[in-house]
Amino acid sequence: MKILSFESSAVSAAVCLTDGEKLIASAFQNCGLTHSRTLLPMAEQLLANVGLTAREVDGFAVASGPGSFTGIRIGVATVKGLAFGAGKPCVGVSTLEAMAWNLIGMTGTVSCVMDARAGQVYNARFRLDGAGAPARLTPDRALTIQALGEEIGQDAEILVGDGAHLCYTKLIDTCPHLTRAPAHLVYPGAYGVAMAALPKFLAGQAVDAQQLDAVYLRRPQAEQMREKQNNGGNSK
Repeated sequence: MKILSFESSAVSAAVCLTDGEKLIASAFQNCGLTHSRTLLPMAEQLLANVGLTAREVDGFAVASGPGSFTGIRIGVATVKGLAFGAGKPCVGVSTLEAMAWNLIGMTGTVSCVMDARAGQVYNARFRLDGAGAPARLTPDRALTIQALGEEIGQDAEILVGDGAHLCYTKLIDTCPHLTRAPAHLVYPGAYGVAMAALPKFLAGQAVDAQQLDAVYLRRPQAEQMREKQNNGGNSK
């Protein structure tokens, strides 16, 4: 089954084409350009390089959250447009679960972390056995770095994601057995999205373009600030 997968929920952007578990082609950028400029051109070039069109893949997958509100919207909108135009099914997967899939082959507990600002991270923890799918230990959640450190404690844990360096710096004194994923695996990639999506496609859980939606753990900061300002005005 050929799946074209997208990851744009953090600072990096990635696209890959897989056939089952086989990686056919991939593209990755972490150059500071906005995803609106990079994501679709990356996909178009990738498909052109392998001699396929969007109508010739079997489905589309995307990291649908949590993460950057703008990045998630761009990724989901891109997949909705491609799936609608090609008449193909699509799947949205947890950004955090996709990160854990990127570390398949390793063993131990992995903590997937994305900087959520304001002293918080988006996080989920998984157990890796070196072979099978990541086993989820927690739901996706937004929590403080301190709370995550208290949960990890003295356990050995691998940090992955754009919040890995931040958490490692903040927690290494109290969580001495923390390590970071290898540099080439720290940022989210599209292969993890494909592997998280594949079981859903095979189980008949794909949706059409209209049903695909983003998953936010928190409301955008602008909405929170607007509500705070409105509440302040009403209290006068």
